[in-house]
Amino acid sequence: MFKKLITWSEKEFSHLPWRKKRSLYRTLVSEIMLQQTTVSTVLNHFERFVSEYPDIETLASASEEQITMSWKGLGYYRRARNLRKAAIDIQENFKGKIPTTMESLLTINGVGPYTASALIAIGNNKPALAVDANLERVLARIYGVKIEKGPKLLKAIQTMYGEGEIFPDMNKLGPRALNEALMDLGRVYCQARKADCDLCPVRSGCHAFQKSRPLNYPIVKETVKESHELDLLRVVVLKDDKVLSYQKKDSEWLAGQWELPTFVLSTSDQALSQYPTLSLAPKLSKKINVKNLKTFKTAITKYKITNRILVLGEKEFKDLKFKGDFKFKSIDPGITNHATSTLKVFKNLK
Repeated sequence: MFKKLITWSEKEFSHLPWRKKRSLYRTLVSEIMLQQTTVSTVLNHFERFVSEYPDIETLASASEEQITMSWKGLGYYRRARNLRKAAIDIQENFKGKIPTTMESLLTINGVGPYTASALIAIGNNKPALAVDANLERVLARIYGVKIEKGPKLLKAIQTMYGEGEIFPDMNKLGPRALNEALMDLGRVYCQARKADCDLCPVRSGCHAFQKSRPLNYPIVKETVKESHELDLLRVVVLKDDKVLSYQKKDSEWLAGQWELPTFVLSTSDQALSQYPTLSLAPKLSKKINVKNLKTFKTAITKYKITNRILVLGEKEFKDLKFKGDFKFKSIDPGITNHATSTLKVFKNLK
């Protein structure tokens, strides 16, 4: 059954760039890129990134700002910082060579159980099961594990694997080929809200298919998605082809990137702490009605954002005495998507 799955996977997806020119380093980069991101997105960035940072030493010697700039378009920038931290650790503690034991891998900054397992199984082709959300779902359906999705299910699958209940013949199948085939299955046919069982290579041995209830595995607790309105003031201050901005903190959205001075005008989420709340200064309130400013819409996590653009001169901005560590910075890929969008709208106003 799993040989058939592997044959299908190798036929359809051997062209993926991280599956060519195999190395532990390329596996490390690809696995961190693929977390919380689609394959199609990573395809547009992987080769460029590894050309810019071809090895651990190059990656470790780059600054955080350089890495985040190179990560532009992949989102979830914390992953880029974790990748850099891992490279620094490997360079300093393992002489630039990625270790291949679970014990050593888990000592590396930015490497957790999933990435460690992927490096062992996919990067080194040794027995390990890299269980992410996709594999949780696929294995729960194949083996009929009706446990709520999350830590309990993960633990159950890891226990089954450790005790030889699943994949006792992994070495014969090939750890790399098996793990990648299961990932492909979860991405293509065995999705969270859709199961194409008629096309699935393993349906003959799948418990969920035999019960005719694939979407019942695993148990998924329904949650009500919270949504909030957020009204922001984005301030544009230009000087010598540079824009006034500040660097986002680790605790903030888009950490490490550069953002325009941004203030909360109103929000339905009283717990929001991403931006300072703005009580309009008397000078500003006399000068302009923020409701008449040019706006554009964006969204992030649970927030529907109305962005209002205010253009000020350097002296006007200083006179308003807004708090923050603001600096003039070149307009480059290091700025946030929100800042880029604001500047695009601003250019259209001119």
